[in-house]
Amino acid sequence: MSRTAHNLKIPSLGGLGRSAGTLGRQLAQKLRDAVQSGALKPGESLPSTRALAASLGVARGTVVEAFQQLFAEGFLDSSPRVGTYIAHPLSSPKTRGKKPR
Repeated sequence: MSRTAHNLKIPSLGGLGRSAGTLGRQLAQKLRDAVQSGALKPGESLPSTRALAASLGVARGTVVEAFQQLFAEGFLDSSPRVGTYIAHPLSSPKTRGKKPR
């Protein structure tokens, strides 16, 4: 069964400026900002690197670079047959180990 590509609809993503530094870093920052602002929610699925690259008009390697950085920072996670998605945040030190009331 093949996965169907879906368009990434994130208003804050906007375009990437070719004169504003590396495209991979720009994309990583825009995705990071979208997660931090709540435009992308934990558990939300992202398109494949190929689909996202095609929709942004950039090379797939640019998207792979951005995804790798965000994986390393804990913003993204992946699972076989599920794909890449926004990682659930780790519990904060204040709430870690406390039982809910």
